[in-house]
Amino acid sequence: MDHLATLEMFVAVAGEGGFAAAARKLGSSPPAVTRGIAALEARLGTSLFHRSTRAVALTDAGAAFLGEARRILADLAGAERAVRGAAAEPRGQLYLTAPAMFGRLHMLPVVSALLAEHDALTARMMLVDRNVRIVEEGIDVALRIGPLADSALKAVRIGAVRQMLVASPAYLARHGAPAMVAELADHALIAMDGPRAGSEWRFADARLRLDRPRLVVNTVDGAMAAAEAGVGIANLLSYQVMDAVDAGRLIALLAAEQPPALPVHLLFEPSRAALPSVRLFVAAMKARLLMAGLA
Repeated sequence: MDHLATLEMFVAVAGEGGFAAAARKLGSSPPAVTRGIAALEARLGTSLFHRSTRAVALTDAGAAFLGEARRILADLAGAERAVRGAAAEPRGQLYLTAPAMFGRLHMLPVVSALLAEHDALTARMMLVDRNVRIVEEGIDVALRIGPLADSALKAVRIGAVRQMLVASPAYLARHGAPAMVAELADHALIAMDGPRAGSEWRFADARLRLDRPRLVVNTVDGAMAAAEAGVGIANLLSYQVMDAVDAGRLIALLAAEQPPALPVHLLFEPSRAALPSVRLFVAAMKARLLMAGLA
């Protein structure tokens, strides 16, 4: 059986969680997919899946091989796109991921505009407040906020955001505004569970331990709502609170004490750089953040 076909079958079975579902996705039959996986396992000399009557799961060898198989298929697709020409009409599915609020505020408008302009393009968005494994999950482009770890992925910086301490006018009327970081210890603080959670808040020249926060929430929306309700002072990012600050619902505090801005990058495999959909999306995101004052 063709080596490429068996790789496509392997990736489909791993992604769909079963032989029948993979066959439907590929427009094939379950026996053909079963034969293809058996041929691939025989060629590699190892089992790629644990099989039972209820489920199919990757073996350790299968899990290790999955990323490489996806990379091989992506490289081939990239080579085919290069031959067809980089200026081709964007088509197929564009798979994206970003932090939930950033994706809703800034990525979704860009994607909506691209879909309106290009009928052959579809999109899938994973908006989650955690770093998704780009290669293993088959992501085309991932948006990351903050310093990047070294990797073979291509990174394009498109903007920056900064930390902002905010509280409601009502809270500040009752408790006053802190004039320095040390005074925050005497205030009601709203802490976060999640990717930005920690035992301290960091500033340009100081740190504040969060020994006894007044409230801990696990979503940005929850922290913002609590701050607007006057519960206390929240530590959020500029893109999350600027509308509330501009509207007067929240007031920014200790601006001079904030640490350097955090970079915003788009990450993708180098082989995807020639994809018309990726090129258009990156350019549109740059323009979006420039207009939003986040460049």
